[in-house]
Parts: sequence; C-alpha cells; structure tokens
Amino acid sequence: MYYKILTSESVNIGHPDKTCDVIADSFLDRALSQDPDSQMAVECAIKNDKLFIYGEATTTADIDYQAIARRTLREIGYDNEFTIVTEISQQSPQIHSAVVQDELKANDQGMVYGYACDETEVLMPLPIMAAHKLMMAYDKFRRTTDCYFADAKSQVSVAYDKNNRPDHFDTILLSVSHSSALDLKTIQKTILEKVIMPCLEECYPQYLGQARFIINPSGCFSIWGSFSDSGCVGRKIVVDTYGGIGRNGGGCFSSKNATKVDRSGAYYARYAAKNVVSRGLAQACEIQVAYAIGQAQPVSMHIECFGTEKVDIMEIKDFVQRNFDFSPSNIIRELGLKRPIYTPTACFGHFGRPEFPWEAIKAI
Repeated sequence: MYYKILTSESVNIGHPDKTCDVIADSFLDRALSQDPDSQMAVECAIKNDKLFIYGEATTTADIDYQAIARRTLREIGYDNEFTIVTEISQQSPQIHSAVVQDELKANDQGMVYGYACDETEVLMPLPIMAAHKLMMAYDKFRRTTDCYFADAKSQVSVAYDKNNRPDHFDTILLSVSHSSALDLKTIQKTILEKVIMPCLEECYPQYLGQARFIINPSGCFSIWGSFSDSGCVGRKIVVDTYGGIGRNGGGCFSSKNATKVDRSGAYYARYAAKNVVSRGLAQACEIQVAYAIGQAQPVSMHIECFGTEKVDIMEIKDFVQRNFDFSPSNIIRELGLKRPIYTPTACFGHFGRPEFPWEAIKAI
C-alpha cells in the first residue's frame, strides 16, 4: 500500500534551455578566471542556427563570447555554423554602487529556498536524484555512438508508503534524440539495456521491482535541440533545484555571479538545510531566506521541518542562526564563490553533487 506518487524530471545538455545555461555559465567562469570580482549576468537565447547573447558585464576580463559559445555548441554535438548576435552592456551604475561597498550587499531582492531530506545518501529527494542519474548515464552513453544525440529528458515517479518513505519506482520515462535510421523498437531496447537498467541497478536497485518503463512515447525524435525547440537561460529552475518536492525562489542560477543572492543565497540555504538533516536534527528541512537589494543581512528567514524534527524546532532555528551567516560577503567567503566553478553546475542539478562546496558538512 502506498499513499502518494511524486515525480521529478531532468534534462540533458542538448535541451535548448540547458544549452543556454551551460553557455552562460561558461561566460561567467571565463570572467572569474581573470577577474574574481566580476559582476556578470550575460545570458543567451537559441533557435535554429541563431544564438542571441545579451546581458550585463562589469569586469576587467577579456571574454570572447562568440568563441566560447561556438566551442560549447560543438562540444554538445552541433555540426552546423551559428549566426551569433551580442548585446552586452555594463551593470547599471546605480545597482553597482548599491552592491559593491566595503561589505558586499545583496544584488537583488527576493526569496530563496534551501532543502534537504534523508531519502538518499546525498540528502536529496529520490525522484530528482534518480532523474539526474539517468541523464548522466544517457549523456555518457550517447557520446560513445553516432546514433544518439544530446537532447534528452528523463522523468521518474516514486511511490511513497504511509510513512512518507520511498517504496518503489512507479514509472521511469526517457525521451532521447536519435538518428532517423533507428527504429523505435531498437531505441527502446537499447536505452533500456544500455542506460536505464545499468544506471538504476547500480544506484537504486532496492526501488526497481515494480517499475514500468516508457521510452520515446512520441515515436520519432530525430529533430533535436534548437531545431526542435527554442531555449533561453533560466527556464529549468525546478530541474536545477529539488524537482518540485522542495520549493524554489523566483530567480534562476546560471549566468549570475555570487553577489546575486538568488544564486548564492540558494546555495547557502541548501548548505544550512543539509547540515540540519545530516546531524539528525530532522528528516527534512526547508529554509526560506529573503533579501533586499543593497542590504547585507536577510530581511527574513523561515525554517520548516514538516513535523520530522527530532528536537524542538526552536533548537533547530538556534543551530542555524548560530552557525550560518547569510550575508553575501560571508557566503562568498565561506563557500569560495569567486572561483570559476559554475559551468559544471549548469546540467544535472546544482544540488546533491559532492564536488560543490555548498554540499559540504560544516565542522561545528
């Protein structure tokens, strides 16, 4: 008997929205590698063989936007030439003067969320982590063959028991782009045997028993990427965060340097929430933090443990307030966010991956 089914999705690097995220974070990393104080928000949009690069950059770095974009597109798997248009200005001096002071201030207003739960070893919800694992496995597989392309989506539905614990995978769905020479039965057999089963048997074998599998339900998917759909930065914020199980704020991550708290504040909120759960204070923890542009300290904070707390909720709030400083200057300093570490975040999720500093367990 189970009481609910929760579903999350992931998308691969060839999905046009993700392509734009990766290109934008490549611009950011290029800037930070030369000028760690760069103020960046250079985004892009893509359709067919056209790429539009636009935004704000205040930096001393030498950035060849077109060369970076063309290299990334080739690495993804495009073999055509793109027409690229750029429209980039400096950050508004009014915003710059409000943010860059003796102590860095928040670069925007808004709220961010951090979430953690004990469903997986990395303290993330199972549906989104399984979806990301499948996309990682597919991306590795498709690079070994000329028959499968970079545009793909996964979707994982998990059945939960009456105690709100994952019981089994209900449905595993993959849609992958491919050569027109392949027939549907070949695609379905190959993806099941080469991607889905090896991935899930390695990572989550205990949940596999009752799963049903859906592969390329639309049939042919040989037109892919920007020739199938348009894309732009920041349209996959649920994929980037918790798969719809934990909430997310109103801003995206990719393209933005760390003074922009809709990115760095969300990273730090995840960091704090993960530390709550890792210490056994709660089975699940969500932290909302709100900022005002030009101010260092948050204007509000709310901590929710959904009744899973093992100690009084006030003790958890006190733990967070004593050990975590949510000011932009501290976040940047503590997590080392002036480094060029962002391009790898742009695909397969920003959370649940131990290589990122906000996934650490803090020594307290």
